[in-house]
Amino acid sequence: MEIDKNKIQSLLPHREPMLLIDKLTNIVHLKSATAIMYVKKNGFYVQGHFPGQPVMPGVLIVEAFGQAAAALTAYGIDPEEYKNKLVYLMSVDKARFRNPVIPDCELHLDIEAIRSHGRVWKYKGIAKVDGKRMADAEWSATIVERKNDS
Repeated sequence: MEIDKNKIQSLLPHREPMLLIDKLTNIVHLKSATAIMYVKKNGFYVQGHFPGQPVMPGVLIVEAFGQAAAALTAYGIDPEEYKNKLVYLMSVDKARFRNPVIPDCELHLDIEAIRSHGRVWKYKGIAKVDGKRMADAEWSATIVERKNDS
């Protein structure tokens, strides 16, 4: 199973340039998935990080993990239950940045939901480029009510 960027936009509030993931593949209902992010050399996140030797910031790898997990969860739960909800990152643990992510690559984010308790979910993930581990982390998120814009 695979969902594209248009479907991801229907699940997440993020928009360009902050919508980082391009598709979600290998989806196992509320359990795991692989998110694909096309890391581009003209991406906003590498323009000044670092001139002449661009590297994707580690904090944005963590953000991409969070977006992938939010999309997996939003896609898996009942649409009526998720209506008017957002997924907020609560904590990040055990983040390790093992190799720099250099633009013009496909970053694969293998994520897994390791437990849920009510509206709080815990996940773990591994980021890879061409099968090589670039980063890994564990994080928690919560599902909250979306505030109405007035």
